[in-house]
Amino acid sequence: MFLAPANAAQLPTYEATLKPVSAPLRRRSILVLVAVWLILHLGCLFTPGLLDDVDSIYIEVARKMLQRHDYVTPYVDGIRFFDKPPLMYWMAAAGMKVFGEYDWAARLPLSLMVLAMFLAVYALGARLLGERGGFYAALAMATSLGPYLFTRFYIPDILNALWMTVGVHLFLIALDRVREGRSARWPAWGFAAAMALNLLTKGLIGIVFPIGFVVIYALLTKQVRALLRMNLITSTLLFAIIALPWHVLAALRNPAIAMPAGLGLPARAGWAWFYIINEHFMRAVGRRIPHDYGNVPVPLFWLMFFLWLMPWTVFLPAALTQYARMWRNRPLETSRRKQAALTVLLWGGLVLGFFTISGRQEYYSLPALPALALMAGGVVAGAEHGDPHLRRSILRASTWFLLPLATVIAILCGVLGIISPSAPAGADISAVLTSNPDQYNLALGHLHDLTTRAMGFFRAPLLGVAISMIGLGPVAWMLRRGRRGRIVNHERTANSVLAVSMIGILLCVHSGLARFYPIIGSKGLAEEVAAVIQPQDALMLDGELTSGSTLLFYTRHPLLLVNGRVNGPWFGSFWPDAPPVFADEASLHRAWASPQRVFLLTYEKPRIADLQRVAPVRIFASSGGKMILTNR
Repeated sequence: MFLAPANAAQLPTYEATLKPVSAPLRRRSILVLVAVWLILHLGCLFTPGLLDDVDSIYIEVARKMLQRHDYVTPYVDGIRFFDKPPLMYWMAAAGMKVFGEYDWAARLPLSLMVLAMFLAVYALGARLLGERGGFYAALAMATSLGPYLFTRFYIPDILNALWMTVGVHLFLIALDRVREGRSARWPAWGFAAAMALNLLTKGLIGIVFPIGFVVIYALLTKQVRALLRMNLITSTLLFAIIALPWHVLAALRNPAIAMPAGLGLPARAGWAWFYIINEHFMRAVGRRIPHDYGNVPVPLFWLMFFLWLMPWTVFLPAALTQYARMWRNRPLETSRRKQAALTVLLWGGLVLGFFTISGRQEYYSLPALPALALMAGGVVAGAEHGDPHLRRSILRASTWFLLPLATVIAILCGVLGIISPSAPAGADISAVLTSNPDQYNLALGHLHDLTTRAMGFFRAPLLGVAISMIGLGPVAWMLRRGRRGRIVNHERTANSVLAVSMIGILLCVHSGLARFYPIIGSKGLAEEVAAVIQPQDALMLDGELTSGSTLLFYTRHPLLLVNGRVNGPWFGSFWPDAPPVFADEASLHRAWASPQRVFLLTYEKPRIADLQRVAPVRIFASSGGKMILTNR
């Protein structure tokens, strides 16, 4: 992928590694990637519980699909829920169908898709960068912050990255076959299938990125005519067979109905308006109804894009330097190295460019992360194979960025871990946090709640991060500076230490998430209620569904929302068959004073005094700043 060094006669070049790899080496690489997945993903599948918000909402939708035997129209709490396409629901439903209605069973299919993504990056990297470059690209995806962090809850973006990776790979295979005068039928069909699955995963954006990549790549490499030889008719037919049935059935089963006036809605609207117009086009320009999401500023969005691939991001300047040097050489159409450079730059630029000018959340850049990982993998493999330019670049990045950053973090986490007193047994973390509800529309908004007083709850993870950062920074740096032994040995050892250290850090992140869980999930409270609640009892939530949606999944009981006719279930509530799950203050007071037993989850302590005016109040359970109140 990169230029040969000036002293190529003495040192192996990275281009020399771009050749078929022996089966044992390939098997060894796959086994390492599977081992990392087993530790970080399968091993962390069972804790913590589902999070309030979309995590538990999407999985509850899947559970209702199983219960209703309706895999077309999503429902939550008995109300139509049109926000997302169905593939994620189908996956979770399949997991629960096989293993039972458990949170880990619902998560398992997504976890398996994460493994598939690692292997897909490895396969594409092996094609573009050589086997070792592909392995390091996949290892970067497996041990970096973003792909791990955003698979701790059930969202489709990492699956979007998988289909994008598969689609890019199949397109390049098809292009090569056309150029060689061979049939491109199978890779073209595979690309069409991947696009259809992407459409069913993430909506229209699932086809915008791969089609945009294909068209722009063909234009830049002057291979537009090759597209006409990629079985376009049969590929389009296959795409339609996979993608269209759900869309057609969803539109037919949820036709437009009359909408109330004065809410910004059209006079008549159904699934087609909400899902296609509102959820896609109006969201892209920040005018979605209701506006229940945050929008990350562009500079922060770009910064986070590079942060998600840490620590491997520090090797990217070396890759960009090499791209600039290589661009003056061989024609773009025939250079394999330039093919790799164009692929990753166009891929990453397309995703980032789109979200720069449209609405964006922190994790919307995930589909571009494999492109960054491929860049990093090529640099690391090139240095390992003796390219002196890349070795010096990696050493500089380690010396001037990774070493000081890891050292500072290690000292900071170590000091906090040592001086912070251990949290008393049974203490509630909510007592030492702040509240920042204006930030909660962002995926990581609750991080703003952390305070120095809360660090005692995270002593073990902090100390674990401190120890791992020593390996990530000083130890890996000393290995790269080593002069004894073969170059490949100390470079490979340094890379291994880097990966192992990141595994340790990510395990500490998981441990910290489990300790923070009472703030962002309500599994414990829901299970206490589930142990005693009866079918005739009322279960109520003080606020919108996202503030306590885990109650639905873990109690298996309908949920009444007090002042909660907003956001997620709001649009579906206009359908005539929507159950009366919305309550106001008056209906809450009537229920509380009635003979019926009521359980209410609330965040607000003044709610106790409010309800005491109409009937006795008992605190049934409390955790994470939330209380379950009951009138019996």
